[in-house]
Amino acid sequence: MGKKLFVGNLSFDTTDQDLRGFFTTVGKCVSATVLMDRATGRSRGFGFVEMETEDEALRAITQLNDQELQGRRISVSEARERGTSGPPRGQGFSRPFGSDSPPSRGRSFGPDLPPSRPKFRKEGGSRRGLRGRKRSL
Repeated sequence: MGKKLFVGNLSFDTTDQDLRGFFTTVGKCVSATVLMDRATGRSRGFGFVEMETEDEALRAITQLNDQELQGRRISVSEARERGTSGPPRGQGFSRPFGSDSPPSRGRSFGPDLPPSRPKFRKEGGSRRGLRGRKRSL
C-alpha cells in the first residue's frame, strides 16, 4: 500500500489530472484527488495524493513542497488520519446534552444537568406572554 500525502494551497482551477501529472515527475502516483465543495462544486483548495512507495512519498515531499503549480506555491506533507488532530472546526460539543460523561476536550461549560430535566421549559410560554399575564393579575 502506498503513502498518502496532503497537498494544500491548490489553485481553484487545478484538476485531478493536473495534480497526478505534477506528482508523476518524482515517482509513480497511484491516485490524486482534489476535494470539491458539495454546495458550489468548486475546488476547496486542497487534495490528496497517494504515491506507490514510501521512498517516492518522501521524495515528493522534499522536492515538491513549496513549488509552484498553476501560479500557487503548494504545500506537500504527510496526510494524517482524521481523528489525530481533534474534532473539526465548528463542532463545539463532542457529547450529547445532559450526558454524564465528561467532555472529550476537557472543557466545562457550567454544571452538568441531570438527564431528567428538559432542555427547554415549554409550559411557561413566551416571555412576552408571561409578562402580559403578570400585568393582568
